[in-house]
Amino acid sequence: MAARTPVIAGNWKMNTDVESGTALAKEISEFSGDVSGVDKIVCPPFVSISSVTSAMSGSSIQIGAQNVSANSDGAFTGEISTSMLQGLVSHVIVGHSERRALNGETSDQVAAKAITAAEAGISPILCIGEDLSVRQAGNASSFVAHQLEASLDGYADWDSLIVAYEPVWAIGTGEAATSEQAQEMTAVCREVIRKLAPSAADSVRVLYGGSVNSGNVAELLAQPDIDGALVGGASLKAEEFSKLIAAAGSD
Repeated sequence: MAARTPVIAGNWKMNTDVESGTALAKEISEFSGDVSGVDKIVCPPFVSISSVTSAMSGSSIQIGAQNVSANSDGAFTGEISTSMLQGLVSHVIVGHSERRALNGETSDQVAAKAITAAEAGISPILCIGEDLSVRQAGNASSFVAHQLEASLDGYADWDSLIVAYEPVWAIGTGEAATSEQAQEMTAVCREVIRKLAPSAADSVRVLYGGSVNSGNVAELLAQPDIDGALVGGASLKAEEFSKLIAAAGSD
């Protein structure tokens, strides 16, 4: 089996404007544009995708979107379709815990988005993860397994899929999961994929997300089922984000 290429993806969330996002993109490109052996992705706000793409022109850094509609077009004010993103991005985040919690997205809706994205040639970065009450009750593994399976209902394009395990209690809190906890849960994710698509289980990349930084990234990446990181706050600091890329890369 060929080794899985690691992924470092930055989710800028609702941070930066066009000017500051462009400046951040230029810095990241200068630091990390030539690092090899790792897939590098930044996901800026929709309004900055074009300017960030221009700022990173000539580098090997890929651009992702933070969300997408499962609908192709129509009366969906404020939504973004895959046809609007085609040619602009290579990846899209679906099912982030903030959208599940704040926007009421269900796993059925996440599955529809993932399928729609993949059919349009855009690789979904599908997020799953438990909140603190679930973990404290000892139900983290069963919750995440069920959530991931439901979020992949009907999904078939396994070559394009990236899964991101993000414990909700670790996102933006500074409280990262231990490498042992992260490995345990990414292994759960891989077993779900093995159940749904046995031939894809060893090739789908599974990322960890939740307070990843330059101090803990090496230990996380050393785990057998962790293939990279989906990064929030640290992706807004070019030097810190570039340290994560360097840790995952082969240079």
